[in-house]
Amino acid sequence: MHNHFRSIAKVALVTVYLVIIAGTVVRMTGSGMGCPDWPKCFGHYIPPTDISELQWQEHKTFKKGEVIIRNESLWVATRSFVTSSNYDPENWNPYTKHDYAVFNAAHTWTEFINRLFGALAGLATLFMAIASITYWKKMKLITILSWLVVFCMGFQAWLGAVVVYSVLEPVKITIHMVMALVIVAMILYLIFRTKSPVKKRPYNKRTTQLLWLALFITLIQVILGTEVRQFVDEQVKLVGENAQNLWLQKPYLQFYIHRSFSILVVLLNLYIAYKIYKLGLGYDKINWVMFLILLAVLSGMAMYYLDFPYGTQPIHLVIASLLFGVQFYLVLEGTSSITNPKDFREKPRLV
Repeated sequence: MHNHFRSIAKVALVTVYLVIIAGTVVRMTGSGMGCPDWPKCFGHYIPPTDISELQWQEHKTFKKGEVIIRNESLWVATRSFVTSSNYDPENWNPYTKHDYAVFNAAHTWTEFINRLFGALAGLATLFMAIASITYWKKMKLITILSWLVVFCMGFQAWLGAVVVYSVLEPVKITIHMVMALVIVAMILYLIFRTKSPVKKRPYNKRTTQLLWLALFITLIQVILGTEVRQFVDEQVKLVGENAQNLWLQKPYLQFYIHRSFSILVVLLNLYIAYKIYKLGLGYDKINWVMFLILLAVLSGMAMYYLDFPYGTQPIHLVIASLLFGVQFYLVLEGTSSITNPKDFREKPRLV
């Protein structure tokens, strides 16, 4: 598996991004509480499709841990049993994690599919970690980091449960998103470190520092964007889903910072691109950075000026996460020669 490790890592990276995409769809559709418990969904491995499956009924079999909605509350079966003709409260305990007790089949299955993608990503990263054992003798860091990714995936799953138990508390959602980007960065590092040797590129310290700065600003933008999204969610609850023109009528300060930072992102990356081309550094992925920034700006403008066309919110977030990944890989390219300083000599500055 040594020769295939990099391909396996790429598959793991794709699955992680699929989880991010699924998560944005969950946010867009308001399905975050589609499954009010974790890791099961209403106490089932396969979630219900109709409210009748979550209601107490006579002569119905319930398994221990299954959930029903009764008197606008969630109740958990204390044991496996068959109901009689009367409701017996001794067979049920109140669900104590939170008091959200709403069933929407579309929301439930959207969240369930998101969790399936999470499980798939977990298996992919586990397979990657097993494959990394072949690097233990020559590159122990690869093996250690690969297993650390598995640990982080487990931690991310736990964070997902915390988000549900908190009934989508904004701070926890933001931490959940940032953790996903940390995992992306770790896998990208593994992919970069295990690639075949290539010709060394010219090194420019100032450009590398600017790449780090651009990456940091993108991360700040993602964090601010999740907070703006939370504000929009609150406005949707207040003014309704069909009043898109009112969602950003009186935004928080974070929105203005987020919008202003977008200008800084564009200008900084334009300057970085200029430096890369001018110095002949050969960092071709800067083209992808500029393309993704263009898409991010256009989707952001569409949300603000065109009153949130359907799908623009998840597209905006997915683009931001892709941008972070490409920028991080650029940083790795920019710093790679620092690892072996004898292998390079800094190219004379032209500007």
